[in-house]
Amino acid sequence: MAERNAVDTAQAEALVNKTWDESIVPALAEYIKIPNKSPMFDARWREHGYMDQAVELVRSWCADHALPGMRLDVVREGDRTPVIFIEIPGTVPNGDETVLMYGHIDKQPEAEGWDEDLGPWKPVLRDGKLYGRGAADDGYAVFGSLTALTVLAEQGIPYHRCVILVETCEESGSYDLPFYMDHLADRIGTPSLVVCLDTACGNYDQLWLTTSLRGIVTCDLDVSLLYEGVHSGDASGIVADGFRVARQLLSRVEDETSGAVKLDDLQVEIPTARVNEARRVAAALGDTVFDAFPLQSGARPVTEDLTELLLNRTWRPALSITGAEGLPTLRNAGNVSRPHTALKLSMRLPPTLPARRAAEALVAALTRDPPYGAQITVGRVEAGDGWNAPMANWLEESLNAASWTYFGAEALYMGEGGSIPLIAMLGEKFPAAQLLITGVLGPHSNAHGPNEFLHIPTAKRVTACVANALRDHAAR
Repeated sequence: MAERNAVDTAQAEALVNKTWDESIVPALAEYIKIPNKSPMFDARWREHGYMDQAVELVRSWCADHALPGMRLDVVREGDRTPVIFIEIPGTVPNGDETVLMYGHIDKQPEAEGWDEDLGPWKPVLRDGKLYGRGAADDGYAVFGSLTALTVLAEQGIPYHRCVILVETCEESGSYDLPFYMDHLADRIGTPSLVVCLDTACGNYDQLWLTTSLRGIVTCDLDVSLLYEGVHSGDASGIVADGFRVARQLLSRVEDETSGAVKLDDLQVEIPTARVNEARRVAAALGDTVFDAFPLQSGARPVTEDLTELLLNRTWRPALSITGAEGLPTLRNAGNVSRPHTALKLSMRLPPTLPARRAAEALVAALTRDPPYGAQITVGRVEAGDGWNAPMANWLEESLNAASWTYFGAEALYMGEGGSIPLIAMLGEKFPAAQLLITGVLGPHSNAHGPNEFLHIPTAKRVTACVANALRDHAAR
């Protein structure tokens, strides 16, 4: 075992704070100004050039903060989205291990509802929060990762070889990532530790580690009984309303009263350890479990049992309707029986459920025995697996100690309701690797929505905690 070198905490905090205040926050402010929406939301992303601007901003910052021997490349293959790839030699004597650190710099679209003085492409620094699209999800990650390594380098503390991979289509499902993982396989190597800073935190008071991610199936459901619209006074009562038929189909999948998913093929047994985690998180967060969401006055969560809410969000399937077509705006809605009703379905899946199997079960339930002989089409089916974490004792001990050092409280562990395609892929590609998954998306940070912000004090502390984990990875 290598000698464990103690981190000078005061020196580490001083370096992290200085780097964030003087360099990272200004860089992220410029990054927020760039409307580099993920390709799914900007079909002309190449022509617009915003992604290239974001890549150059990050590349330039990393070059200015390069560590000894660091190699920095922007990799572009054909018509694919680019990636930033950084290789940093290790300083462990005779060390032959690799750490893979991940981030993404593509963004979700604008969203409506921003406060009057805020906006998606308008950086605003207020009360320790940097408002604007993309800084917390996930632009800060590459800056924080390189700074964490700098903490160790400045103190002469050994670390293993590190590679940093920054992609530009994560918000579109990371469709180019598998190619680049294969294309760069020789340069990546076989990581024994993966660091991803793209998830959430339950509060801003301690370090939060993600232990699972849900999978996902998305698809378009289209229902049609007419080949053109007709007067609703003529057709209603004779031809079934397309929305009603769509609602019938959804009731095959979901209990509309409770929200429980009915399909047995979409259920798994929740591990006891994850149930116990949820109980501890519920005790720590209390009503923040649901108060963190912008509920309308008088609105309440689906149950008062906080543990059940957490398990619903992390280990049970759940259906959301995220889009619709065939429905005119209220202003333009005449008395017409519409020719078709289309809905975008987003089904979150338990972490250990194979997503392709779930997709097959969902499509079968929606298309069997069409009511009234309606034409039912399910298209654009996409499926992504979830992930359930392994965690070695050394990593758990390291992260808990780091949380006490930099937050003054114990680390907590919880599953997340979202999906990160990279993590499931890496878990399968590098089954022996430990995965350190954390993030800064805490209460009201509102990733993907209006008034998104990065909580800077938490980002600083997470940066320092990652430095400790890299130190302990080298010393274990």
